Amino acid sequence: MSKQLLRAGTSIGANINEANYAASKADFINKMQIAVKEAAESEYWIFLLEKSGYFTQEFESIKSLLDEVKRMLVSTLNTAKSK
Repeated sequence: MSKQLLRAGTSIGANINEANYAASKADFINKMQIAVKEAAESEYWIFLLEKSGYFTQEFESIKSLLDEVKRMLVSTLNTAKSK
């Protein structure tokens, strides 16, 4: 599970970086949507790791940071789609 979290979590940043060099607005939106999906997947793996006892005290701070990342990604997507 931790390897899956590592893959999904690092994919968020990779897709955001790719979005910065998007060839078009549609490409930018697509990359940011993938980043949101990867954030949702990361949330799933974090949930499973917490339920399995892997995370204890760190769980709330990790979850809070991920929620903040998701809000920023959604806000960026909404702005890009409205322009």
